[in-house]
Amino acid sequence: MKDNGFPIPDDEIMLYGEFPQGFLWSTATAAYQIEGGWRADGKGLSIWDKFAHTPLKVFEDDNGDIACDSYNKIDEDVAVLKQLRVNHYRFSISWTRVLPDGTTNYINEAGFSYYDRLVNALLAENIQPHITLYHWDLPQALQNVGGWENETTVERFKDYADLVFSRLGDRVKLWITINEPYNVAMVGHGYGVAAPGISFRPGTLPYIVGHNLIKAHAEAWHLYNDKYRAKQNGMVSITINSDWSEPRNPYKQEDIDAARRVIQVSQDPLCSTRHRPFCFETLSGVSLCSSTLGTYDYFGFNHYTTVLAYPLNYGNLQGAGTVVDRTWLDSGSGWLKVTPFGLRRILNFIKKEYGNPTIIITENGVSERGPIDLKDYHRSYFYEKYINQVLKAHLLDNVDVRGYTAWSLMDNLEWATGFAERFGLFYVNRSDPNVPRVAKESVSLYSTIINCNGQAPKCIMSILKQIKF
Repeated sequence: MKDNGFPIPDDEIMLYGEFPQGFLWSTATAAYQIEGGWRADGKGLSIWDKFAHTPLKVFEDDNGDIACDSYNKIDEDVAVLKQLRVNHYRFSISWTRVLPDGTTNYINEAGFSYYDRLVNALLAENIQPHITLYHWDLPQALQNVGGWENETTVERFKDYADLVFSRLGDRVKLWITINEPYNVAMVGHGYGVAAPGISFRPGTLPYIVGHNLIKAHAEAWHLYNDKYRAKQNGMVSITINSDWSEPRNPYKQEDIDAARRVIQVSQDPLCSTRHRPFCFETLSGVSLCSSTLGTYDYFGFNHYTTVLAYPLNYGNLQGAGTVVDRTWLDSGSGWLKVTPFGLRRILNFIKKEYGNPTIIITENGVSERGPIDLKDYHRSYFYEKYINQVLKAHLLDNVDVRGYTAWSLMDNLEWATGFAERFGLFYVNRSDPNVPRVAKESVSLYSTIINCNGQAPKCIMSILKQIKF
């Protein structure tokens, strides 16, 4: 195909079609980022409460004390979800809201009441809850005794999961145990730029933490499988994050090998029963590949961007460095370049590498910074292009992708960057005491795609009218 006399790459050609009936359309949030109510009704302290109250850890010393005030705004949150037309909503449980010290010694019924009411309100509008048990907010009481470095946290997580399954599992059919274990281990315990902010043992601690995170996931999965599955009939997974990686020089084998390493290390927690030669056992004798893996009912997958890889060795260890193509479109986050082609390619990688598992995309989105502008055409462009790559993966490549989740429902506390980076479909006016949610232009685009169940010819003109190229 040509445009103005120049060939258009296959990645740029729009495919018109629909997803199968029953496709999961969702948007996502995380408890610390939106709930607020940081000490309300008996909630305990989390590592993010402590981290965000430590000077200079979060941009402009922002914190989640109030955030989007979702703890007090169930009706408002459900209303904007209805406006989006999603049929699922991914959110997380605040561990310390239901178990203030991280153990079952004391159960905070007021905290459970919030999640009970939220789940019931969603179901009343035919929106299915998709719950994450751990989205980075470990109880500070557990961190005080070693946190994820301490193997006892694995048992505490299992106890916590048991309690939540027992209380909500009669109504919740989709679960995620842990969000992005790689980032929990490396960003929080290696680089130290996220809670708990540990950076003095980068050569060993991330791998110990990663090992325990995967053990915790496996324990929770087996618990559900053995105790709850027959009655509740739900599905449990872990969510892995990964960029797509291309070789910096596609004609150099060492760059090709480096690109593969980048992807496989990110996805290592779901590696198959075989051990890869560069798996984490090469460091400290700790491997994330073990007989406890293979414990997932679907492949939960977060994806945002693409990088270019090249070899970077650490002594006897083979590693990889990454750069980006400066022609790729920017976003409000330095690490996120708009590269739709990477999503289809990594979905095909997962299909080939893991035997075509059922995939639910559990996060995908784009940010902005600077002055507030509800005409977020860059986000509409992002979703139109990325979702079309998912459609291609499904229709052309037979990838078993069952759902798509936009990150995020609303602007929120974007971890260490505070409120400066905004991923939301809805703007949250935090200068107003009522903290209203205001739709951006991208809400119309995404809700139209959902209503069409894809990008079918009958709907495409309505979609294209909303995109400013």
